[in-house]
Amino acid sequence: MDLYLKRFWEEGSGNQLVEWSGAQISLDNPNVFTLLAKEYDVPGDEAVQEIFKGRNFGEAYAYVTQLSKTIISENDDLPENIKSMFLAMQQKPAWVDDDLIQMGCNLCMRSGTNALISLRDYSLMSGYDYAYLNKALIYTGALKKGPAKRITDTLDFWIHVTRNNALGINALGYQYIARTRMMHSFSRLMIKEKYADWDHEKWGEPINFGDMVATNIGFSLFYLHGLHKLGMHISEKEELGVFHLWKYVGHLLGIPEKHLPNNKKEATELFYLWTDGQVSADEDSVMLAQALENEAFASNIFKKAYQKNFLKYLHSCYVRFLIDEETCNRLHISKIRMYYLFPRFRKFRNQILQKIIGMSSKNYQRAVTMGDIFQTKISQEYLKADS
Repeated sequence: MDLYLKRFWEEGSGNQLVEWSGAQISLDNPNVFTLLAKEYDVPGDEAVQEIFKGRNFGEAYAYVTQLSKTIISENDDLPENIKSMFLAMQQKPAWVDDDLIQMGCNLCMRSGTNALISLRDYSLMSGYDYAYLNKALIYTGALKKGPAKRITDTLDFWIHVTRNNALGINALGYQYIARTRMMHSFSRLMIKEKYADWDHEKWGEPINFGDMVATNIGFSLFYLHGLHKLGMHISEKEELGVFHLWKYVGHLLGIPEKHLPNNKKEATELFYLWTDGQVSADEDSVMLAQALENEAFASNIFKKAYQKNFLKYLHSCYVRFLIDEETCNRLHISKIRMYYLFPRFRKFRNQILQKIIGMSSKNYQRAVTMGDIFQTKISQEYLKADS
């Protein structure tokens, strides 16, 4: 294992994950990610080749959107691979528990702005420390498109797949997943066709199953651990619900569900194995992290310089609070005196609010409703600014 990532697990945020989850990490057994790095969504790629046949990108996107709004049947006059992919997506697995998914959605909504901080300043920023994982982003132009675009797209996707009944067939979240699956396959095929310097030996296939599992864990394990660090009380059902929600999202994205975790212990152990095939931050990682840290300046949400400066400062404080110092330094995150003041105040406030929320089901439901409103409003502001 990379020396810096080994220290991450022994002394850094990884060590905190192990203590919090009760995981037992070991490299003694064969690492499944060695094989998963070479595997990818073949049905998605075959469907996308048919989707783009005779269509430009805008037309293909509109076509997939229309298909995702429609019940597909065996008798439909569609290309075989497109029909096969959508028929498989429409088959709801027997293991899916709608009540558990609902609990996961409840937490995603009631966590309000805490969720957005955890996702942006912990999950997303942490991901940039893994150099091989970032290569697909670099080759598909993440830096050229800018951090504001990625934040907007990620938040828009997250909002729509974590709402009530979002994953029903043809529901809005389901539609977003179908389009995202198309984007994954399109990007993979484009990289393979245009970039002969893609290092399959080191990086595996572009957007491979191993990296998709790690990304899925970012939306579940790291999201939950970030909320925990910010002082939120999470019930066992909510916690399991988040993992169940993302297991089903992963299934719809084409990931074999047997490789997706059911709880924080499994997720931590899987993530540990995945990091064994990674190396820590390189120059591309630093550029991505710096772009994200300075996202306030690229975004059009705030117009005035002092607003942009304060937003950057605030997010840098949360990054420093949530991610261990060595990882932050590798990513060249700004060094800030007393960075913990705003995060600690939020943590104290959250601990008080959790007690109030726990007093009655009415208070709990109000927190879910208000969190949904705040998150949706912020997502809409990002979309408005991006447009």
